Amino acid sequence: MHGSAGKDGQHSTPEVDSRPKLFPRVMASLAIVGLMVGLMVGRLTSPEPTELQQVEVTGDGLVVWFNNEPGTHGELIDGSVALLFEAEGKAQKGQLRLNGKDVNWRVRVSDKGLLLTLVAARPLKGDWAGSEVDDRWRLEIHLQEQ
Repeated sequence: MHGSAGKDGQHSTPEVDSRPKLFPRVMASLAIVGLMVGLMVGRLTSPEPTELQQVEVTGDGLVVWFNNEPGTHGELIDGSVALLFEAEGKAQKGQLRLNGKDVNWRVRVSDKGLLLTLVAARPLKGDWAGSEVDDRWRLEIHLQEQ
């Protein structure tokens, strides 16, 4: 045996396999199919985002409608009422009358969701309660003077 030249098949170097390697192709195909199925299942099972649908003025406050129940955080800050909703929507503003006096309300888009503020010339107190009505979420905000 001199060198590794394959003259008579009696050497230590294995012969080159001329067959195509299918295992890497099969694994790559399975990975792509698995990724696509996972994306489809994830898209089907993800909940739709909570969205502000409308704001209605009532006699003593507001009624805010959403398509789903939003996460809500509310505070009374220096005589104004502020509610932060984990939802999407557009900016809106308006005015309502409480005991013959004006109350301004405004919905702003913030980095954490939608911020609803109610401000008047005198300090306000407010309470709010939500309930599900006809597959939508209704949040009633009742205002009082302090």
